[in-house]
Amino acid sequence: MKIHHVPCLDDNYAYLIIDESTGEAAAVDPAEPEKVVKAAREHGVDLKLVLTTHHHWDHAGGNEKIKQLIPGIKVYGGSIDNVKACTDKVENGEKLSLGKDTNILCLHTPCHTRGHISYYVTGKGDEDPAVFTGDTLFIAGCGKFFEGTAEQMYQSLCVTLGSLPKPTRVYCGHEYTVKNLLFALTVEQENVKIKQKLSWAQQQQEKGLPTIPSTIEEEMETNPFMRVDLPELQEIVGCKSPVECLREIRQRKDKWRG
Repeated sequence: MKIHHVPCLDDNYAYLIIDESTGEAAAVDPAEPEKVVKAAREHGVDLKLVLTTHHHWDHAGGNEKIKQLIPGIKVYGGSIDNVKACTDKVENGEKLSLGKDTNILCLHTPCHTRGHISYYVTGKGDEDPAVFTGDTLFIAGCGKFFEGTAEQMYQSLCVTLGSLPKPTRVYCGHEYTVKNLLFALTVEQENVKIKQKLSWAQQQQEKGLPTIPSTIEEEMETNPFMRVDLPELQEIVGCKSPVECLREIRQRKDKWRG
């Protein structure tokens, strides 16, 4: 299994997931389909399906066009998310396959949108898995609660995604990492791991390189929204429960103008 970034729009990422045994590929959120199809050609792969995380235009807006460019391509999306040009609606726990060795598990991760799906992808046994989290989990952040509640985001981040194996690589929908880490430092000013990752992310940004992927383990060390189970963080924020803590941090982030 190989994964390639395809930068789209201002700060979005689409991704190509390639099953190396067969040369079959999936595109995640191909907002600029021409770019994604060009990348597939350059890698010499056969695009078979689209994995749409949620219905927002900067993630699903290229679906109609990619169906024109590649007749017969399947477009997957959450069953209750009203994804544009979706051909196959998926539910939580549904399994898909790509080529010979690549398996995809659909995870319902609602809040940013009510039907948001994250895609957990595994290859051969010795490869680290990957999860494509759209706008639910960002590196050091999370999506705005447009269609859901703090309770839902807690379940999506800390239960569903937080229970994945720690080496799981995290591929999210936007390059927001530096700003997210700057905000994270306002919450946990003494967190050395956040300071170290911020320094690295700033260097990546200066070189014009992605800060993605992260891992579930790194997120548990540096992402305040995935650390709300920790009593010490609840105390810093002044809350008595993980959900209350998550809600408070999100409200602070919404007002933050750093």
